Amino acid sequence: MSALLPNMADFDTIYELEDEEEEHVVNEEHLPRYCPEPVVMRGAGHITVFGLSNRFDTEFPSILTGKVAPEEFKTSIGRVNACLKKNLPVNVKWLLCGCLCCCCTVGCSLWPVICLNKRTRRSIQKLLEWENNRLYHKLGLHWKLSKRKCEGSNMMEYVILIEFLPKYPIFRPD
Repeated sequence: MSALLPNMADFDTIYELEDEEEEHVVNEEHLPRYCPEPVVMRGAGHITVFGLSNRFDTEFPSILTGKVAPEEFKTSIGRVNACLKKNLPVNVKWLLCGCLCCCCTVGCSLWPVICLNKRTRRSIQKLLEWENNRLYHKLGLHWKLSKRKCEGSNMMEYVILIEFLPKYPIFRPD
């Protein structure tokens, strides 16, 4: 009986593990994941106000074959184009009015078109977020409006980026 008492005294003692005995756990952020480059949808319209074109091309990119149906893609781009068609002509009218009155107002007449352009961008971003939640996140895609540098100049433009979401290894043991 006395032989068990010294062992029971060490029962609550916590010992540190040696470096050789530690398990090496790999964090999921360090696992390599293959994600193709995002698809860039540039504006295809003939009018651009502060980098935002008046329409996007509805042509289906071949890299999205097997990821999304061409009909769904065209419907989504059609919704974005409808939003632009509704809002951009108003922005152009305010821009022309602002440019005519710019000398008299010391540039303050351009504020309405800046605010309207910002409102148009936000409505497109909300539309794309709704599309993502409705369909594209389930398909492993993420659409967003992004500001990019134009090719061959220092001008900036807004493009639609279609990003591929990384696939997580769900069958990997814990």
